[in-house]
This record gives sequence, structure tokens and C-alpha cells, in this order.
Amino acid sequence: MTYATLSELIAGAISGQLVSFPTDTVPALATRPDRAALIYTAKQRDVTKPLILMGATAEDLWQYARGSDGERELWQRVARTYWPGPLTLVLPASDRLPPQVNPTDPTTIGIRVPNSAIARRILAQTSPLATTSANRSGEPPLSDLSQIAVEFPEALTLDPAEVTETPGGVPSTVAKWTGCGWNILRQGAISEEQLRAIETHP
Repeated sequence: MTYATLSELIAGAISGQLVSFPTDTVPALATRPDRAALIYTAKQRDVTKPLILMGATAEDLWQYARGSDGERELWQRVARTYWPGPLTLVLPASDRLPPQVNPTDPTTIGIRVPNSAIARRILAQTSPLATTSANRSGEPPLSDLSQIAVEFPEALTLDPAEVTETPGGVPSTVAKWTGCGWNILRQGAISEEQLRAIETHP
């Protein structure tokens, strides 16, 4: 079993390789957005299931979303409240979105900033990456980097010796913007009521 150092993983991600690293929820399987097909192949994942873009800061991600001034102001309020953190926002996509991230519906994009210092350190140097949980499609997310290194030998997996954080182990809440509110696609730590409260109390 071979692990990658932090610098090796960053260089590999920039060059377009498949990588895996911890986040605040479950470890990510990630690659450059234009190389997202690597994730679908490795996970045996149906292309109807989109990936998300994970970034080091909200400012790195807004360019991939499209909305009115009022919508963007609301989304930014939500981000200021819950990012970095376990919340994925699914928003209308701009024309800057690489279609490989959502092959069958490139009109929407999920974005997130993780509450993990090591993940954000990686993302700050790679730019936003296409990500998903590290597991074969239909199986539970793997939470241990050593398991990921065995299951996905083609991925550069971060050496556990470089990780000092303890991830939460629960996937993020996924909230989709409907044009007039939020639809929770996957419930996590953040509830629909919490998101609605931001709409009514700026």
C-alpha cells in the first residue's frame, strides 16, 4: 500500500490524477473538474448522478453559479452562516461549469467549502475539484484512508500520518435552490428550517 505526501497529492491533482483526502464529513474522491470521468469510472457511478465542486473559499465557487442579484445575496448569506461546513448548495450553473461534473444535467451544480483545514489547504492550491465520497457506487462511504488506498489503488491517497483532524463521518446536507426556496435532497446536520430562517431574517 502506497500513500501520497501532501505535496505529491497536490501535484497529482493539478496534473489531472484521481486523489483522495479527508474532509469534515467523509473522505473525498476528487479530481480536476475536466477529468471528472475518472471518478465515474473508479466508482462505477451512473453519469446521471452529479458530482460536487469543493473549494477552499466561497469566492472560489460563485463563478460556477448563476442567479439574480437577490438570489446571489441570499446564497452568500447562507454561505457566510454555514461555510466552511457540512452543507452542499445545489444552484443553477453558469456557463463556466465543466460539463463533465454533471454530464446529464449541466444546468445545476453542487458546491461546498469543507470545514477541514487540510482539505482547504489542498483546494487552495489546486483550485476547486470535482468530488464525491470514496466508495463504489451503492456502497457506504469509506471513512478510513487505508481502506480507500486498498479499494482505489489508482488514486493518490493522502498519507494518514499527515492528518491530525477527526472527520465527522456524516455526509453533508444537500440543499437545492428551487427559485423560491430550498429543497433538501439529503438531510445532514443542517436542516431546512435553519436555511429558511436565513431567508426571513437577513
